[in-house]
Amino acid sequence: MSTETMTKPAKATTLQAINAAIADAMEEDENVVVLGEDVADPEEGGVCGVTKGLSSRFGDQRVRSTPISEQAIIGAAIGASMIGFKPVAEIMLMNFTTVAMDMIVNHAAKLRFMSGGQTHVPIVIRTMTGTGFSSGGQHSDYLEAWFAHTAGIKVLAPSSPQDAYGLMRSAIDDPDPVLFIENGPTYWTPAAAPEKGQRVPIGKANVLAEGTDLTIIAYSRMIHEATPAVAKLAEAGISAELIDLRTVAPWDREAVLASVAKTGRAMIVHEAVTPFGVGAEIAAVLNEELFGKLKAPVRRLGGAFCPVPFSKPLETAFAPQTAEIVEVAKGMVG
Repeated sequence: MSTETMTKPAKATTLQAINAAIADAMEEDENVVVLGEDVADPEEGGVCGVTKGLSSRFGDQRVRSTPISEQAIIGAAIGASMIGFKPVAEIMLMNFTTVAMDMIVNHAAKLRFMSGGQTHVPIVIRTMTGTGFSSGGQHSDYLEAWFAHTAGIKVLAPSSPQDAYGLMRSAIDDPDPVLFIENGPTYWTPAAAPEKGQRVPIGKANVLAEGTDLTIIAYSRMIHEATPAVAKLAEAGISAELIDLRTVAPWDREAVLASVAKTGRAMIVHEAVTPFGVGAEIAAVLNEELFGKLKAPVRRLGGAFCPVPFSKPLETAFAPQTAEIVEVAKGMVG
């Protein structure tokens, strides 16, 4: 048994996994750089400390705290990527991506197409969001559908430390822009630690539980609500299959279609507001491809169509919860 195997921790948090993924990538490739507000060690490695220790280890030339300007962060990342660097750019909160929307949507996502494939933009845009901190409507939105609707950018949303590490490594390797969505409230939840160097393929879902009566499709924090729901449904005699998309764009159509063809029922759960969301796209594809095999209408569970409330009770009621998933599933199986 190697020393590395003996000393590898059994558990890690998502925060630790992302930090390790970036550090390992920087160690292997000197072109990987980090930039964003407060990402260096004098500023404690970001608002939650995800990049803590990196500037001390790799120097402030490769880990740069920037001014408070999202457009400048993404603009600098795009420019650096075009001359050979692989920037990992942090936008502190997902709502703040709106400030850099022009840079992300009109430049990063389109340069490869508009240059006839001559110019790639290998940037990773890290951002955090999620309900649970009572951070209010301008700090908690899931906006993944906006970016999934834009050709040229990949959208990742891991739910575990292993997937956070593996998807981050794949995102840094990717020659095109990737939006990497982190869920703040689950940063410190420990789970199985990732293996150094492992990659999780972009566009491949993970079947977390197999079932025969119903398919539940979720990602990010909603996996933490759906997992206990699957256990409660089993106690009620309902066999639910749980799919973690992991990648929102491109999403794993093959895995989802195969599962729903088997179970005949599908529920899509996400924290973003329900109308015009990822669930709507998946539901439409299921209806187009499996209309004759569906035993019940496809259901979508998402956030209420309103800004995320600051009030803790209202914030809790905003997003889908385990009990709601169980109740809807029982109604579908009937």
